[in-house]
Amino acid sequence: MIFELRRDLKKLKNKKKAKILARFFKTGKGQYGEGDVFLGITVPQSRKIAQKFKDLSFGEIEKLLRSKIHEERLIALLILVERIQNTSEVSSLALSEVEGGSSEVKRLIFDFYLKNTKYINNWDLVDLSADKIVGGYLINSRHSGPLRPRLSSTQARSEASLSRIKARKLESPASPDPQNDILEKLARSNNLWERRIAIIATFQFIKEKKDFTWTLKIGEMLLSDKHDLIHKAVGWMLREVGKRDQQVEEEFLRKHYKQMPRTMLRYAIERFEAGKKKFYLGK
Repeated sequence: MIFELRRDLKKLKNKKKAKILARFFKTGKGQYGEGDVFLGITVPQSRKIAQKFKDLSFGEIEKLLRSKIHEERLIALLILVERIQNTSEVSSLALSEVEGGSSEVKRLIFDFYLKNTKYINNWDLVDLSADKIVGGYLINSRHSGPLRPRLSSTQARSEASLSRIKARKLESPASPDPQNDILEKLARSNNLWERRIAIIATFQFIKEKKDFTWTLKIGEMLLSDKHDLIHKAVGWMLREVGKRDQQVEEEFLRKHYKQMPRTMLRYAIERFEAGKKKFYLGK
C-alpha cells in the first residue's frame, strides 16, 4: 500500500508550492527546519490521502514517519490521529496487529508517537497531532487518573484562587502513574519539538474539559524558553484559555506578564480590547 500512496503523492507534486513551503518552514542552513524536503502538497490534499490509506500497517506508518519528505511524515501523523480518534472504524487488518482491541491500539499509538518525536520535527507536524494523540490519550487513559501536575505550595495557593474553574479543583492527589510526568518531561526537553508537543498537547484539555491546569503549568515552565516557536505556542494556548475564561488567563498574565517574552505576550492578548493590550504591553 505504501507504494500506491507514494504514487498518489507523486501525482500531486508541485514544484512551485514546494519552494514556497521550503521557505515558509525555514529549511535553510541553520534554520529550525534545515534539510526538510517538500513536495508542494497542501494539508487538505494530505488529509485525503491519509483517509484513503488509513489502514496502513504500523510498519508502513513508521516508514512514512521516518521519511525525509515532509508530506509523508505529515500523512503518517494524520493516519495516527484518525486511528486514535476513531478506533471503532479501524479495519480488522489494522487491529490484527495489536492484542487487546481499541484501547491497546490507542496505547500503541501514544507510545509510538513519543518514541518517534525526532521525526515530528516542524511546527505543523506538532500542531496537527500533539493535542489529539498525546493530550487525547492522557485525558481518556485509565492510567492517567485525574492527571494533575505536582504543585508547589505557592502554585497551590494560586490555583485555589481560581475557584470559578470546576475542573481545576485539587480534590484528588496526583496519580503515582509515571504518565503524569510526561508533559513535564517533554517541557524540560532539549528538543524544541518535544517542548512544543508539551504545550500543544494541553489544547485537548482546554477543548474537551475546559481544564486549564496543564496549560498554565506547562506555560509557566516555558516562560524562559529562548525559542520563538515556543513563545508563539504558549501565547496561543493562553489565548485559547482566555476564550473560555478570560479571568483565568488574566490572573496568569498579571503574575507573569513582566517576564514573558514579547511574542508570547502579544499572542496571548491578541483578543483583548485596546486598553488592556496597552496595559500589558506597557505602552
